[in-house]
Amino acid sequence: MLVSMDVRIAKFSLGQVVKHRVFPFRGVIYDVDPEFANTEAWWLSIPEGVRPAKDQPFYHLLAENEQNCYVAYVSEQNLLLDDSGEPVGHPSAGELFAQFRDGEYRLRQHATH
Repeated sequence: MLVSMDVRIAKFSLGQVVKHRVFPFRGVIYDVDPEFANTEAWWLSIPEGVRPAKDQPFYHLLAENEQNCYVAYVSEQNLLLDDSGEPVGHPSAGELFAQFRDGEYRLRQHATH
């Protein structure tokens, strides 16, 4: 008996620099959840008109905008590849990533599972 599984492959990978499709921030991906794995309260805090579906990859970012650096949790549908070629200025980037080359970060050895 064959069992069909609906497996969704993440579009982005660890170390890639991405930007938000709507809001003015960018960041480097340091973790990915195959589907929504945050709290229901967090999800409900997003206005219904722009609330993303839960059945898609969600990415953990070391994010930055013009004023701040922070951690963001963003659905795949709201991300685009950042083609600026510039590193992210988040102060924690050096803790997780060894280097920035060719528009992407490389994970440190101790940061991998």
